[in-house]
Amino acid sequence: MTMKTMLVLCVATLAGCAADGRFDRPVASELDASGFGSATAMNQAAMMGRGGSATDVLALRFAREVESTINFAFNSSALSPQAQATLQRQADWIRQFPEVRFSVYGHTDLVGSNASNEALGRARAQAAVAYLVALGVDRSRLRALVSFGETRPVVATQAPERANRRTVTEVSGFVGDGGRPTPLNGKYAQVVFREYIVSAVPPSEIPESQSTIGE
Repeated sequence: MTMKTMLVLCVATLAGCAADGRFDRPVASELDASGFGSATAMNQAAMMGRGGSATDVLALRFAREVESTINFAFNSSALSPQAQATLQRQADWIRQFPEVRFSVYGHTDLVGSNASNEALGRARAQAAVAYLVALGVDRSRLRALVSFGETRPVVATQAPERANRRTVTEVSGFVGDGGRPTPLNGKYAQVVFREYIVSAVPPSEIPESQSTIGE
């Protein structure tokens, strides 16, 4: 094949790519059909300001992949077997993302005084956190324990309501960010790198300068 023929073929190929719109798609987008490029999609969305900050992106992912809420018996902060199973799944997810901080919010139903319900909501949040720590989650990553008591019911009723007796675990930021949200946090870049690059390439083939990105 002559050089001229090769050039003609290249031009034709590029023209075909442009015609079917491939140039309008992000690099490696063809991999997203299987879910492999989801980290790239999340990274692109964060950098372009779609879907909120990097914290928002991870918060949505956590809520989508893990049940974030556990429920309690009336006037109790004891963890049921079902609640423990949910917290175990939360811990599995949290341990995969050492860059991320979480908040656990305690809630009650509307039965009882405001003061007692605030204390009960806090006790429930503390019980959930203690269990997560027992499962290997670093306590320093579970910082903002908050009790909303009876002020944010799921079901607006004065009667006892199990759906209101709960704790909710949420992504609250990145380790060391001081609580300051940014469009693309450096810790989030580490998450993207680890999931998109490290998962696709054997560790022995990753250059040392890349394996320590963000440190």
